[in-house]
Amino acid sequence: MNIFGFHSVVKSEKRAQRHLRKFWRKNGRVLCINCGSPKVYQIPGQRYRCRRCKYRFSEFSGTWIRKLKIGSAQWLWIIKLFELEMSARKISQQLDLSYPTVLKATNLIRQSIVANSKDRNWLQGEVEADDAYFGGKRKGKRGRGARNKIPVFGILERDGKVKVEVVERLTAETICGLTVKTVRRGSIVYTDKYHGYDSLMFCGYRHLNIDHSKRFASGKVYINGVEGFWSYAKERLIKFHGVSKNKFPFYLKEMEFRYNNRHRSIFEKLVKFVCSPVPNHL
Repeated sequence: MNIFGFHSVVKSEKRAQRHLRKFWRKNGRVLCINCGSPKVYQIPGQRYRCRRCKYRFSEFSGTWIRKLKIGSAQWLWIIKLFELEMSARKISQQLDLSYPTVLKATNLIRQSIVANSKDRNWLQGEVEADDAYFGGKRKGKRGRGARNKIPVFGILERDGKVKVEVVERLTAETICGLTVKTVRRGSIVYTDKYHGYDSLMFCGYRHLNIDHSKRFASGKVYINGVEGFWSYAKERLIKFHGVSKNKFPFYLKEMEFRYNNRHRSIFEKLVKFVCSPVPNHL
């Protein structure tokens, strides 16, 4: 959505509510949030009742935006500024909202990204795999084996998407398990020389590696793509001046989502996410 369209949507609270309602409804229809039936009718108090299961609910019940009591226009402004990668503190200053309120809103957006980011499509063809370690600058060893760092495993399809996961430790078992869940068998997987990646040849992949102590590329054997993602993510995470270990996976998945949609607007995707139901386990 361009800036002129956005300003038209947030011109009034009613317009903002109408815009959010488009994403809450499924193909223009209200579905029961309990059983999913379209046989729903409106009752007094701006509520709905399901003919099938008799469940009563209101608009946006059980969605992410209902977890925070702010107006529809304020929600859309927060989402727009979040899209523009503005920090929670700057958003709070721009919108004259309290910092804790905006911080909760941006954390809800990240949680909604994670809840809606289950892409079941396989990565395939030529794929790069690598690990990275996130955390503040500390004295001592860097990279693999560094203390108090969060290890992350990433797989990138050349000219395609990246998928990343926080792991406890980078082992051959972890590498194989995550690769088998993500990459179609028979694909070519490029890695560095780390011995843990040798297990990929036993998992149905063609495995080629590059020794970074000698060179960074040998023909098509390189991992510059996934290393580029690590730089992309770390550069953007710096502005948060430290992220807690518990919340880091949500920030990481935000970076994955932004990278995979870096050539398109993510505003309407984010609106759709926050208007979606909150999973029972969250």
